Amino acid sequence: MSSQPALTDRDSLARHRTRAEEGGGFLQAALKDEVQERLTEVNRGFTAPAVVTAYPGLWQGALPGAKITRDHETLPFEAGAHDLVIHALALHWANDPVGQLIQCRRALRADGLLIAALFGGRTLHELRTALAEAEARLRGGLSPRVAPMGEIRDLGALLQRAGLALPVADSFVITAEYTSLPALARDLRAMGETNALAARDRRPPPKRLFAEAEEIYRGGYGTPEGRLPATFEIICLTGWAADASQPQPLRPGSAAARLADALGTEERPAGDPPPRTD
Repeated sequence: MSSQPALTDRDSLARHRTRAEEGGGFLQAALKDEVQERLTEVNRGFTAPAVVTAYPGLWQGALPGAKITRDHETLPFEAGAHDLVIHALALHWANDPVGQLIQCRRALRADGLLIAALFGGRTLHELRTALAEAEARLRGGLSPRVAPMGEIRDLGALLQRAGLALPVADSFVITAEYTSLPALARDLRAMGETNALAARDRRPPPKRLFAEAEEIYRGGYGTPEGRLPATFEIICLTGWAADASQPQPLRPGSAAARLADALGTEERPAGDPPPRTD
């Protein structure tokens, strides 16, 4: 496990999830549908799936015979026990996300599939901006109020660090609209996604903070109908446990055909001027 300072206060996170809606709200349900759609595109059967989730009830029956476990820092998986592992919208709270992916990879059989979904960097960018500007005005500084979330390029590299083959990272965006900032906050509480950062400010916020933030939010992002849009970017990381049957990169210099022949052009040494055409 990582020796870095903890990002997440796991006790607070557990309390937030206990108070959340059954199933964790509409984003968790949307992810379940997305994963099932992606599995139909893989076009192969899985006989020993596993799911890592904060909301086990949501996944009951979604994948027949699946082992469903909560996203503990140490996952209760046996090595090579599964041909499919789904890490369902919880990795952004992991104190050691690479460690989580390594545990998932070890749980996979050869040529087994991992799909890990987490919130990406565009998530709640409107709220982040509004809160940061409001707090800077009122306090002259910032405190952590929304969990940091990675960009797709950086998150895709985690798959390689975890030893997974054929890594792919892609994303999709869901935009919800709210009547007010308190309405958005209520929805985040219903999802179990309120502030559980270990470094969060324990002091009471300034009385004007959220009213000021809502004014900034409306001024910068409000719709003509007077609603507040909130962006949720979900990044899907897909990788496979290595297997000899998978496509392998060619060794340098092992090509059997010349690129110039394929393009119908003349091959020239680097630095040579182009041929004259007159």
